[in-house]
Amino acid sequence: MVISSPDVSVQAPLEKSVASIRWLAAPTSAAWVDQAIARPIEVLIDHAHCERKAAGAAVQLMFRYLCEPGLGEALSPLAREELEHFEQVLEVLKSRGRYLEPLPSPGYGADLAKQVRRPEPQRMLDSFLVAGLIEARSHERMALLAEHSPDPQLRDLYGALLASEARHFGLYWVLCEERWPRSVIVPRLEELAAHEAQILTGELKRPEDVRMHSVGVVTG
Repeated sequence: MVISSPDVSVQAPLEKSVASIRWLAAPTSAAWVDQAIARPIEVLIDHAHCERKAAGAAVQLMFRYLCEPGLGEALSPLAREELEHFEQVLEVLKSRGRYLEPLPSPGYGADLAKQVRRPEPQRMLDSFLVAGLIEARSHERMALLAEHSPDPQLRDLYGALLASEARHFGLYWVLCEERWPRSVIVPRLEELAAHEAQILTGELKRPEDVRMHSVGVVTG
């Protein structure tokens, strides 16, 4: 995996084009796209939960590193924007007669969180990189839904969120670069990205379990 500043390119494995982000070790599969398109409500509800969790993660980092210079100024606007996205997704759900509901989690975020090392400053670095990887995967999959969903309202929703989602994983990259040299960042990002791809490797057993971060990547 080649690491540079955040960048998005397009490639076409299988029968559909998918967005490939350089943070990611493996692109999302066409199978995931088909599953997500077939179950738009499940993905919308899960997406709302993801935006809520992303806002919470940013606030948690602000409180954990309360006196870290520049961190609050960077993460406070990000948390607000995640909550705005949460509200946008809720509005779409309500327009379809649904609201936020509990959904079984695929365990993606929890599994990535287990990879964060506990001693500082490694914990801070890993926390930024894990948050950035989650944002990068979310951006990639929203781009796929914006391109391939047959529903105009959903295409508009996901398309409208792309620019800010790209800023989010870009922000976590900047937070890393401001504090560590690339010789430290890149090898650790490669390790975490490989693990992130491994988490998403496999096949979905039940169609109703499709989520924004459910299994479905192209490996090999």
